[in-house]
Amino acid sequence: MGDDKRDQKPFSYEKAKTFSCNSSHSSSLSRLITKLVLTFAVIFCFQFVFYSFDFTSYTRNTPPRSLIKLAVSPVGSGSGSFTNDPKPEETEIKHVVFGIAASAKLWKRRRDYVKLWWKPNGEMNGVVWLDKHVDDDNDTVSAGLPPIKISSDTSKFKYSYPKGNRAALRLTRIVSETVRLLNGTESEKNVRWIVMGDDDTVFFTENLVRVLRKYDHEQFYYIGSSSESHIQNLKFSYGMAYGGGGFAISYPLAKALEKMQDRCIQRYPELYGSDDRIHACMAELGVPLTREVGFHQFDLYGKLLGLLSAHPLAPIVSMHHLDIVDPVFPNMGRVNAMKRLMVPAKLDSASLTQQSVCYDTTHRWTVSVSWGYTVQIIRGVLSAREMEIPARTFIDWYKHGDGKSYAFNTRLFSKNMCQRPRVYFLSSALPDSALQRTASDYVRWYDMWDPECDWDMSDPSYIERVIVYKKPDPDRWNKNKAPRRDCCRILPTKRNGTMVIDVGACEDDEIVEFSVK
Repeated sequence: MGDDKRDQKPFSYEKAKTFSCNSSHSSSLSRLITKLVLTFAVIFCFQFVFYSFDFTSYTRNTPPRSLIKLAVSPVGSGSGSFTNDPKPEETEIKHVVFGIAASAKLWKRRRDYVKLWWKPNGEMNGVVWLDKHVDDDNDTVSAGLPPIKISSDTSKFKYSYPKGNRAALRLTRIVSETVRLLNGTESEKNVRWIVMGDDDTVFFTENLVRVLRKYDHEQFYYIGSSSESHIQNLKFSYGMAYGGGGFAISYPLAKALEKMQDRCIQRYPELYGSDDRIHACMAELGVPLTREVGFHQFDLYGKLLGLLSAHPLAPIVSMHHLDIVDPVFPNMGRVNAMKRLMVPAKLDSASLTQQSVCYDTTHRWTVSVSWGYTVQIIRGVLSAREMEIPARTFIDWYKHGDGKSYAFNTRLFSKNMCQRPRVYFLSSALPDSALQRTASDYVRWYDMWDPECDWDMSDPSYIERVIVYKKPDPDRWNKNKAPRRDCCRILPTKRNGTMVIDVGACEDDEIVEFSVK
């Protein structure tokens, strides 16, 4: 077998050699091309392996370049490789400029409303715009009020609304005229919002600031609310901020409005008021209304009891038409009644008129607290769902009293004579610094109608006063917190004719329910 192998080797070699030589002479060009292709293939494979190894090693230690470009600068100690931008200053009342619409005819009577909320000596910024000068030689009267300016002449503008008032043209330009006052001044650098209101509008300015903090003042915002009257909203627009209730315009939007408003209002001579002209110009600017239900136009007549006792779950920002609705507290003048309401507003403005509902299980009573305003006690068990609907203690702007006249749900004041509520209005409110809470006192209102009831149930009429304890909650409207009503609890007491209630944030698993013991 070994000989056979040796004999085969020369034969095979010679055969291969002969074949190779013959091939080289016949296809030299093909051989060259083949070598080039093989060479490029080897080089490509080598580069691929090297690149794969290098890329794997690189990505384990270093982020991709595209991510580095988009990444946020790291937070931590360093030697200046990055910068920490300071946190933007929160909106405060100093960033707001008020434009107050007034007339010389009514200013002396209505300025007392402005005094209720205006903070003088530079704490607030704003102007009262009148149609003409008023005689006022008593310097002490002007103390505590904003400066007065006279509006520009509007005779060149067209106005064709039948039986309307051309004063609407003057009032609608207040935003623009306020911007022109600020243009180029040092004060302008600090302005974030222009807020409009009437001379019979009362603002709760801490709540106004809480609302404005929710929004970016560098964007175009038009913030306010519609009327309480459904017919008013149909006649004008649900998308319009009613001027008496007040509205806020971010300063960049106010400047944009100032540039085009005079041209804009010439296109709408047929409109009635100042606020619908603002709305028309906002439509041309493409800016919708941002609704905040705490701005109150109060296109109503009668008692605000039903509405303020079941206020929407939102901070109360303003109240208008105070010369038309009944005083907020009975048997008082309008201004003095508002002075009383401002007392709890100074203690806990965020919670003013916020409703909580609970039950006196011993007597089977439903209790509703509108903090800083009223307490109501009702025989029987009414659900929280029913109690948060305002009772119709008022009629609408067109003096209709049915439930279809309003832009919100309402209910009858009493479905049953036995369930007519006993109402207790705020008498006083004081801070209790030792316990870090407030104590407010509510006294029964005798409304000359105490109907007979044949129910076999305790009558709440023997309760003469209600004391409510509550810790202030200034952060309740923080934009990072979901809104929720407070809870209330009936506390034991040995005082005859007195109910004591604790109001505060609901505890874990605490709900409004009637527990049968």
